[in-house]
Amino acid sequence: MIKFRSLLWVALAALAAPLVSVAHDPAAVMTGDFELTPDSLVQDGVPQGELKGPFEFRSGIITGTVRQYWVFVPAQYDPATPASVLVFQDGHRATHPEGSLRVQNVLTNLIHEGAIPPTIGIFITPGDTRAEFPQDLGWGNPNHRWQEYDVLTADYGRFIIEEMLPLVGQDYNLTDDPEQRAIGGTSSGAICAFTVAWNNPDVFRKVISFIGSYVSIGSRPPEDDPTGAWSPGGQDYPAMIRRLPPKPIKIFFQDGSNDLDNPWGNWFLANQQMVAAINFANQQAERVENGDTPWDPYRNAPTAHVAGVRWQEKHVWTDGEHSDKHGGHLLPDAIRWLWADTD
Repeated sequence: MIKFRSLLWVALAALAAPLVSVAHDPAAVMTGDFELTPDSLVQDGVPQGELKGPFEFRSGIITGTVRQYWVFVPAQYDPATPASVLVFQDGHRATHPEGSLRVQNVLTNLIHEGAIPPTIGIFITPGDTRAEFPQDLGWGNPNHRWQEYDVLTADYGRFIIEEMLPLVGQDYNLTDDPEQRAIGGTSSGAICAFTVAWNNPDVFRKVISFIGSYVSIGSRPPEDDPTGAWSPGGQDYPAMIRRLPPKPIKIFFQDGSNDLDNPWGNWFLANQQMVAAINFANQQAERVENGDTPWDPYRNAPTAHVAGVRWQEKHVWTDGEHSDKHGGHLLPDAIRWLWADTD
């Protein structure tokens, strides 16, 4: 009995102790105030560059929509040298000077610090199907967001690669090196960024995913047959990741233990499933390269495996809700890690 009580007190003390995110404990949760750091604020003596826009764009790939976009050009941009690229979804929130993200400020400060190369930011809103783009959105969303962000189709990636990058590339010298191209977002914008990289790792190999909606928002039955085959959704990604060889993608995850739990799914569990699947895929690749008997998917398709290719992931779980606040606090560290040479 004494031994049992001692163990019980040890367990209770462990539960009461503050948790931090550490590599050996994938479920650990970080707590704190998560206010913006100086990396996200305008700094005296730091060249500011220019945020241009908003501009309107009507896509020929995602037809019937109009959207806005902004382009951030750092002060260090040299037309003679291809600039790195960061594409960020929900551009009206990503660039808001009073918002939680302020991505253009983070790029400004990290470029000045030398943590990342001169990087052009492209910030894009979802499309809207009304005749004119609404000017009264505030913090809200255009009306074609989930149809672009939460589906697993290739259309949005084509829109970025075939329309937006060439459009901005008319005015600026953008790199074509996938290791120097990043794409990111929050919530549905996060799964959107992941999908673009998933389908196009030859174009984007860095991903920022905050409070990602790896749940069933994009999974719907046919409109004319509720009992028919449902379209795939974010909840399918962990299974796909586990069954396929790793992709050469580096991704930073953040989610909060108090994120949403609704008919689409449990968002925190969904993000943890993504990380678990990525680590399983990497372990499976190790088995293949070590000559061990691989698990069934690799036995069926051994030629699909590319030696040395691995996912790279870093995750920080916080006690946050479905909000950009914790991701905004971590954004400078996420970008530093994405551009670091080693994990």
